[in-house]
Amino acid sequence: MTSPSDERSISQLFGDTFAQLAKLVQNEIDLARAELRLKFNLARAGSKLIAAGAVLAIPALVLILLAIASELRQLGLPETLSYLWTGLGAAFIAGLLLWIGGGRFSGDALAPTATLEELRRDGIVAKELLR
Repeated sequence: MTSPSDERSISQLFGDTFAQLAKLVQNEIDLARAELRLKFNLARAGSKLIAAGAVLAIPALVLILLAIASELRQLGLPETLSYLWTGLGAAFIAGLLLWIGGGRFSGDALAPTATLEELRRDGIVAKELLR
């Protein structure tokens, strides 16, 4: 048998429910911060690697393009056209790489998916609790 001190009023139950809901929201905010910090650190590390690779790749690319233009000249193409065709080929490849790389920094790729999923689940639980 329960004693009167063990029973809680409806207002106390609602108060406890809202306190737990506030704690849940705070936990979700903390999770979102942690996940966004992780995503930011991953993007920053990736950007640093891209920058380092670009610094090393640029001189190598210039030498390769000069070698291709030189080979086109030896095959009989005029100097101007050999440089033009080499430059157009490099511009096409650069555009393709930029387009693919840009997709990696889209909103979907960097979205805090775990936090969003948790918030969706918490919303369902909160609706159930308020019924």
